[in-house]
Amino acid sequence: MSRFDPLLAARALWQIRVKKRPFVISHGVNARCNMRCSFCEYWKETGEDPGREEVFKLLENAKAFGIGVYNAWTTEPLLRKDLPEIMAHAKKLGMITSMVTNGKLLYKRAHELKDVDFLSVSVDGTKSYKEIRNMDFEDLMKGLKKAIEVRKQQNKENPILMNCVLSNKNLDDIEDLILLAKDLGTKISFEPVHEFPKIEDGTWDEFGIRDKEKFRKVVDRIIELKKQGYPIINSKTYLRMVRDGNMDYTCRASSVIINVTHDGTAETCRVQHEPLGNVMRDGFEKVWKESAGRREELVRNCEGCLFFGYAENSLMQGFKPEVLMCYEWM
Repeated sequence: MSRFDPLLAARALWQIRVKKRPFVISHGVNARCNMRCSFCEYWKETGEDPGREEVFKLLENAKAFGIGVYNAWTTEPLLRKDLPEIMAHAKKLGMITSMVTNGKLLYKRAHELKDVDFLSVSVDGTKSYKEIRNMDFEDLMKGLKKAIEVRKQQNKENPILMNCVLSNKNLDDIEDLILLAKDLGTKISFEPVHEFPKIEDGTWDEFGIRDKEKFRKVVDRIIELKKQGYPIINSKTYLRMVRDGNMDYTCRASSVIINVTHDGTAETCRVQHEPLGNVMRDGFEKVWKESAGRREELVRNCEGCLFFGYAENSLMQGFKPEVLMCYEWM
C-alpha cells in the first residue's frame, strides 16, 4: 500500500475524466465460496466459474478499453486453481493487480500470489472473529503471517491490507486489531456493515450497528489512532462520515470502478446490482456506451453508501485535499 502516486493518478484521471471510462475492474473471478457468513449475500449467488480463456479474453478487452487496475474478489478467488495464471496474465497486460480474500486458504497458497500487487485479507475481529466468520482466529493468523513472510521473500513493496467491517459483533476488538496491524507491519481499513435488503432482518438485529453512541466512540478512537500515525488507510474525512452516518459526497463509483460478475454481467456497483450488459459477450465498449443513460439515472437517484472503496474514491475524484493526502488506496 503506498501513498498518493502522481503517475497513477494521472493515468486514472485521463481514463475517468477525459475518456469518461472506469479505471478499475472489480471482477468476480469465481462463483463459489468456502464460507457461509450470515451477513453476506454473495455466496448464495451460485453459478459456473468462467473458463480461463474466457477470463483472459475479458482482461484483454478490459485493457483495450483503458482499464488499469484488475481486482479479483467475490466470492473466494483462492478457490480457483488457475488464479496465479490469471493474475500473471493481467500483469503481462500491464495492469496493477489486487485481490480480496477471506484468508481461509492463505497458508496453503500464499506462495502462488507473486503477481498480486495489493493483497487484502478480511479480518473482522480478534475475540469475536470465530463468531463472525465461523473460523478460528489462530488459523487466520497462521495464513496471514505466512503471506507476510512470503511477500517479504518476493520483495513486494505493498504491505498486506487487513480489511475490517465494523459491526455490532466486533466493536470491542477494534483497537486490538489496529495494534495488531502495526505489530505485523500491515495496513488496516474500516467500513461499516452494509445492511443488504436480501438478508433477513434477524441477522441485522445481531450484526447491525444498534448502539450508536458506542459506535461513535469506537470510530472516534480510530480517527485518533489515525492521527497518531497508526497504519489506517482510511481518510479522516471518510471516517467522520462513517461516525456520523453522513453520506455527504457525490457518488462517482460507477465512473471509477466497473463491477463484473463471474458470468460477465457488468453492474453499476455492488449495492444496486443493476445489470448494464454482458461484457464477456458484447465487450466493454458496447456495454459502456449503451448503458450511459441508465447509469446516470441510477447515480442520480442513489441514496448512497459507505463502502470505503466507493466513498473514498468518489471523494478523491472530488479533489478533497485531506483525502488526496491521507487515503492510501488499492
